[in-house]
Amino acid sequence: QVQLVESGGGLVQPGGSLRLSCTTSGFTFSTAAMSWYRQAPGKEREFVAAVGRIADNTNYADSVKGRFTIFRDNAKNTVYLQMNSLKSEDTAVYYCNAFGGDFNSWGQGTQVTVSS
Repeated sequence: QVQLVESGGGLVQPGGSLRLSCTTSGFTFSTAAMSWYRQAPGKEREFVAAVGRIADNTNYADSVKGRFTIFRDNAKNTVYLQMNSLKSEDTAVYYCNAFGGDFNSWGQGTQVTVSS
């Protein structure tokens, strides 16, 4: 059974940093593409960042380019999202996604609130 567990969310001031983690189990992590999405109140879920099976194959939403970094540790079956220079508009629930040959699974989400 595929399981994704996000952690690392919280309250941070504008300009601050957070690192989200998504720990996985139930599938061969190195064969899956991993992504982060977010959903703000009253808005649709949107793509944030993705990393392919090859760790240097990354993609970002324009809104986070230069501020967020996605990276994976295949030895720990974990994907991370390093978020720097946070803005109030980054406030959302952040979700981890794993996409493989026969699955497309989501975590439960972790809340990130950027406020002074």
